[in-house]
Amino acid sequence: MRLADALASAPFTLCMSSGFFGFYAHAGMLSALIESDLRPARVVGSSAGALIGGCYATGLSTDALRELLVGLRRTDFWDPSPGAGLLSGRRMDALLREALPVHRFDELQTPFACSAWRVRTRQTEVLDKGDLPAAIRASAAFPGLFQPVRVAGGHYLDGGIADRPAFAPLAAGERTLYHHLASKSPWRRGEGTQMLAPSRADTITLDLGELPRLGPFRLEQGGQAMDLARERTLRALELPAKSQAAWLERTT
Repeated sequence: MRLADALASAPFTLCMSSGFFGFYAHAGMLSALIESDLRPARVVGSSAGALIGGCYATGLSTDALRELLVGLRRTDFWDPSPGAGLLSGRRMDALLREALPVHRFDELQTPFACSAWRVRTRQTEVLDKGDLPAAIRASAAFPGLFQPVRVAGGHYLDGGIADRPAFAPLAAGERTLYHHLASKSPWRRGEGTQMLAPSRADTITLDLGELPRLGPFRLEQGGQAMDLARERTLRALELPAKSQAAWLERTT
């Protein structure tokens, strides 16, 4: 059975991992799914995965998402300010509120949840209600780069701190396509085995291999990363699927 057939056979949740500026790869992968008429019934994500998942859940088309990301410039979100992180996040907040057609979880077209790390308790929590842009920013608040984000009375940082694959929002037995980003942040040391795709029951893991390395000073290759992820996903959909096991397609 092809991966496309396996996904089409029953509703599935799309789960997207964290990954330093990996939202371009997630967007390309998602574009291939939609192009193949494989629309997830639910979307969850951490960090970069939360950004793309949240945008898609609002009803934003993949074409509009591509336009937003290709047009992204560092000045759109770069706002250094005194605090527990280089960037205040106010520009990112404004960017999301302008781009997204709805701003609350109860207005979403596709159910969505993301993981974020609560500073006070030092634990992962699932954000799935209230203000959407704040939740996305909290899940993507890379420590040291962004300041903690206040959500519903708590302060949060990047969901990838303790839940890199974004499995926290998933229920036991939830049928899942997991897009794993193996890209390593140049700002973080000692990631080691975190770069390996974790295993989970009822899950097909999609790892598209190495893509152009991106960052706040290397956004110009974002379009290329999107295109490569889309092309590799389209090829992957034609290959045999192995449910409940890691599936790996490397084309580099």
